[in-house]
Amino acid sequence: MNLNTPVNKLKGIGDKTTALFNKLHIYTYEDLINYFPREYMNYEAPVGVSDIKIGNIQTVTGHLSAVNGPITAGRYKIITAVLKDGLNTLEIMFFNQPYIKKMLKVGGVYLFRGKVIQKGTRLIMQSPRIFSRNDYDELMGHPVPVYSLTSGLSGKTVTKAVNSALQDIQWDDEIFPASALKELDIVSHSKAISLIHNPLNEDSIQIARRRLAFEDFFYFIMLLRKNRELAVTLKNSYPMIETADTKRFIEKLPFKLTSGQKKTWNQICEDMSGDGCMNRLVQGDVGSGKTIVAILALLMTACNGYQGALMAPTEVLATQHMETVTDLVKKYDLPLKPVLLVGSMKASEKKAVYESIKTGECNLIIGTHALIQEKVEYSKLALVVTDEQHRFGVRQREALADKGNQPHILVMSATPIPRTLAIILYGDLHLSAIHELPADRLPIKNCVVKTDYRPSAYKFISDQVAMGRQAYVICSQVEAGENDDLENVIDYCEKLKDVLPKLNISYLHGKMKPAEKNTIMQNFADGNIDVLVSTTVIEVGINVPNSTVMMVENAERFGLAQLHQLRGRVGRGKHQSYCIFISSNEDKKTMERLNILAGTNDGFKIASEDLRLRGPGEFFGVRQSGEFAFKVGDIYADSALLEETNNFVDKLLADDPKLNKVENANLKASVIRYYEKSEMLQSI
Repeated sequence: MNLNTPVNKLKGIGDKTTALFNKLHIYTYEDLINYFPREYMNYEAPVGVSDIKIGNIQTVTGHLSAVNGPITAGRYKIITAVLKDGLNTLEIMFFNQPYIKKMLKVGGVYLFRGKVIQKGTRLIMQSPRIFSRNDYDELMGHPVPVYSLTSGLSGKTVTKAVNSALQDIQWDDEIFPASALKELDIVSHSKAISLIHNPLNEDSIQIARRRLAFEDFFYFIMLLRKNRELAVTLKNSYPMIETADTKRFIEKLPFKLTSGQKKTWNQICEDMSGDGCMNRLVQGDVGSGKTIVAILALLMTACNGYQGALMAPTEVLATQHMETVTDLVKKYDLPLKPVLLVGSMKASEKKAVYESIKTGECNLIIGTHALIQEKVEYSKLALVVTDEQHRFGVRQREALADKGNQPHILVMSATPIPRTLAIILYGDLHLSAIHELPADRLPIKNCVVKTDYRPSAYKFISDQVAMGRQAYVICSQVEAGENDDLENVIDYCEKLKDVLPKLNISYLHGKMKPAEKNTIMQNFADGNIDVLVSTTVIEVGINVPNSTVMMVENAERFGLAQLHQLRGRVGRGKHQSYCIFISSNEDKKTMERLNILAGTNDGFKIASEDLRLRGPGEFFGVRQSGEFAFKVGDIYADSALLEETNNFVDKLLADDPKLNKVENANLKASVIRYYEKSEMLQSI
C-alpha cells in the first residue's frame, strides 16, 4: 500500500469508523501515520488501597465488597462500588454508565485507573478505566501512546489502525543522505514514525521527536529562504512620504507613543519611502500598542493616494478593528474611508463593497480572508497589514499581496520570542519590537493555585460579574477523552451552570462551525454572555475590554508563552484584571514553571524563562502554540535543534541553491510536495 491509500482500506475500518477518522481529518494512510500521539501514559505497577497517593493518577487493585445504584443526582445516574484492601476502602463512582453494574461482580478482583481524591475520611475515584490483569500487564513497562479522539472513536481503535497501516506501507527512499543523518544525529523518517507510535522507552520517544521536529523546521526554513530571496529583489512600487496628517494625528492622541512605538513608526516610514518594498514584522507583547502603529501606516498610505488593507483572523476582530478606525476617523477628522468585508455579509452588501474597492472610493479595506477572494479587485493596493499573522497560511498572505503590484507588507504578532530565535524564524522579514506597555495600562494580577481553590475562584468570578464584568474559563480539550483526567469545555460549562445558576454561561471551541463561533464571540463582545468557557480558540480574534478574569484549568498542560497569550485576553480595559492558573499537578518543577507567570507580565521574559526551564523531554503533555504551529517541533524546547536545522539549510543551499544535484532529487521532490499539500507557497 502507498501513503495515498484511503484509510477505509484497512481491515476492520468500516463506513462508520471511517467517518469518525474523517472528523479528525484522517483520510489516507499518510494522514493516519502522521496523526501523532498527544502524550504517552506510563502504566506503573498496580497498588493496593493502603498505598494510594492522594491526587495522583494511579492503578489500584483489590476485591469489590459492594456495588450499589444507580441513584439519581441532578442530571447524573450514579453507580458506586467499594474496593477493599484489608481494612482500607476506596469508593469508585461512575456517572451515566448503567452498563457498568453488569460488568462488576462482588468478590471479584479488579484494576481501576484514575485520580484518587479525598473527601473528609473517604477516598474516591471517579469514572476510572477498568482493566483485566492480562490487558494491564501488556501495557506495563513501556510508554503507551494517547491520541486525541472524537466521540465514538476509542484510543484502541486508533492504535490498531495505525499499527496496521505501518505494516502495510511500502516506504519511499529516505530523502536525506546518510551523511546528513549522521551529522545531525537523526534517524530515518520511517524509523521515526515507527518509534513515535510504538516507543520502547522514553529515549526512543526523543529519538523520534528529534527527527520529526527537524522535518518541521527544515521545510519551514526552506520556505523562509525563498521568501527572503524574493523580498531582497523587490523594488518599491509605491514610494511614500510622511504627511502632516500622521504628525497631527500623533499630536492629538490622548496619550504619548512609547519609545518602542516611535522607533517602530520611524522604521516603517523609512521602509515605505525607501528604494525597496517593505516586508516588516512588528513583534509586540499583548497590549503594547501595535494596532495604533498599523493605523498610522494605513493613514500614511491613504494620504499618499493609495489603498491599504487590514486582514484579521476572525470576523469579530475585523469588525472590532472597523469600529476602532471609524471612531478615530470621526474623532480626529482623518482622511480615511474605511469599508468592512467579511464572509457573513449579504451578497448585495458585498457587491457594493467590491465596487467601492475597485473604483478606489474607499482607501482602507478591513476584513478577513474575504479580502483575497477572486471577486475583490483593488484600485491601488499599496499596503497590506496582517494581524495575528500565524492564523493565516503563507499562501493566504501571498494571495492578498498579489492583489496589488507588490504592495508593502506589515505583519503584527503578539507571540513573544527571544531575539536569537526570532532572527531564524522571521528570516524573511525585518524585525521591529515594542517592549513597553502604555503607561495607563494596569498590570494584571496573577495567582497559581491548586484545584482546591476552585470554590474561591467561582465566588470571585461571580463577584466580578456582579460588578458588571465578564470572565473567561479555559479548558485544554473540547470533550471528555479516553485515558484523560483533564477538564473539558462541554462538561465544564454544564458544571459551571450548576455552580453559578444566575450567570449567563456559554462555551466556545474550534470544532464549532465558523458562523456559530462568530455568533458566540460577538455575543460575548456585546456583553450578553457573563462567562465564556473555551478552548484556546480565543487566544486571538476577540477583544473585550470589559473582561477582567481569566481562569485556566490544567494550566500545567500549556506552554508559558501560550498561557501568556491567553492572559492577554484580559487587562485590555480600564478595570483591574486578574488571571487564575489552576494546576492539577503539584510537582515542584511544574509549580516553579507556572509561578514565572505569577511573577511577571513581560512576555519576552516569560519566553526566555520557558526556554531555560523546559527541555525536549518535557514536550509531550505540554501544549505550546502561538506563531508557529509546528506538528512536533517546539521553538522553545527544541531551540538548539532549530539552530542546527538553520545551519544545515544554509550549507545545503550554499552547495546546491536550486537542489538540482542528482543526490538531492528526492529532497527537492519532497519539498515541492510538502508545500503543495500544505497549501503553502511552492518555493522551489
